[in-house]
Formats: sequence, C-alpha cells, structure tokens
Amino acid sequence: MIWRDLLLVVVAFAAGAQNALAGGGSFLTFPALLFAGLDPRAANITSTIALFPGQVTTGLAGRNLVTGAAGLGFAVLFWLSLVGGALGAVLLLVTPPGVFARMVPYLVLFATAVFAWGSFGRRPAGEGITARLGVSGAMVAQFMISIYGGYFGGGIGILMLAALTAAGIAVRHAGATKNVLAGVMNASAVVVFMFDARIAWSLVLYVAVAAIAGGQLGVFLLRRINEKVLKGGIVVIGLALTIGLFIEMP
Repeated sequence: MIWRDLLLVVVAFAAGAQNALAGGGSFLTFPALLFAGLDPRAANITSTIALFPGQVTTGLAGRNLVTGAAGLGFAVLFWLSLVGGALGAVLLLVTPPGVFARMVPYLVLFATAVFAWGSFGRRPAGEGITARLGVSGAMVAQFMISIYGGYFGGGIGILMLAALTAAGIAVRHAGATKNVLAGVMNASAVVVFMFDARIAWSLVLYVAVAAIAGGQLGVFLLRRINEKVLKGGIVVIGLALTIGLFIEMP
C-alpha cells in the first residue's frame, strides 16, 4: 500500500509537469491507477478528477501569457471548451470507450506531426508566425478537442498545441493558453463525473497534491526554457506518447 501510494505521488508529480509543458499527463496517471487496481473506466474518471486541481493552479500561474487565436477572443475558446468538455464527459458515461480509445494513437500522432511542421517547417526569410486556421477552423478544432478531452483526455495538450500554433499563436503563449483551456474543459467533465460512484476518492488526494506541485515546476520551465528546446521537447513527448499508445492499444 505504501509503495503504491509512493508510485502514484511520483507519477502524478511528473504528470503535472508534463501537463504544464505539453500535455499528456493522464497517460502517466491512467496506467498508474490501473496498476493500483482500478478498472479502466474508473481509472480514467479518477485521473481526470485528480489532475484537475493541478490544471487550475497551472493555468493560473501562467495566466499572463494566455491569449486568443485566429481572431477569436479567449472568451470564445473558454465557452467552446466548457460545453465540449461536458458533452465528452456525458458520452463517456453512456457509451463504451473502446472505439474512441483506438483512435487516440492516431490523433496524437497527427497532432504531433502538425505541431512539428508548424514549428520547424521551412518559412520564407523574415516571415513570422502566420495563422493557418481561420476563425471557423479554430472554433471547430477547439470544440472537437474539448469533446475528446471530456471523453478520454489523453493527449489533449498536444492536440491543442497543434491547433493553437496552427492558428497563429507563439508556442510559449499557446502552452499557457492550452493549460487554462484544459482546466476549463475538465471542469465541466468533473462536474458530470461527480455523480459517478466509481471515483476512487482514497487515491484522488495523492494524485492531486503531487500534480499541483509538478504543474508549478512545469510553468517555471515554460517561462524560462529556450523556445526551440521547448518545441523539440514537445515533439519528443508527442512521439513517445504515440509509441506508448500504439503498444497499449486494445
């Protein structure tokens, strides 16, 4: 029992830091909760609730870097995330997650490829960041990512980074913005999940406290790490997540 709790604390700390930098923290806590004896659906719900406080504190810590995208104000992205997260959570409770879970490796691989192309693709000399997604594209992308986030959540950071950078946001600001939006979409999911009896409350506290601490480290690194290093690290994390997901894919 002690070793199980210690493992959860270490994994949750790493998950909090990873969520702040690029997302994908649930891919660490989800298998750890499975190892702790929870069934997949209970592990998914428990992971979402436990990581939520860390997402809130991480989002607040980087709030001065938050911005809108592709001509959209942040308020629009906020409401799209809130509604989409609630819809995704309801879908999780009423439908089997197997089919959607099989899509996850492909989604994360696609998002990583888009982000890598947007970050390291060739641009004409002197060209800055240009929007590749218009208003409609950015709205649809954020809403669909939010539904997915409420349903399963793994890799939403990578997906949002891909969408936000494709909409013209610099990577450092995109990282801070996706942290806040991840908290927003999971806030609505948590409200829906609170009515589910499969939550392992005895494990939530360990994961939540450690994830909050890890998230603060992630924000510290987000503010100070070299931008090219940050971009490269995000791509590496995305590829690692993709490989792990294909290995574990049912």
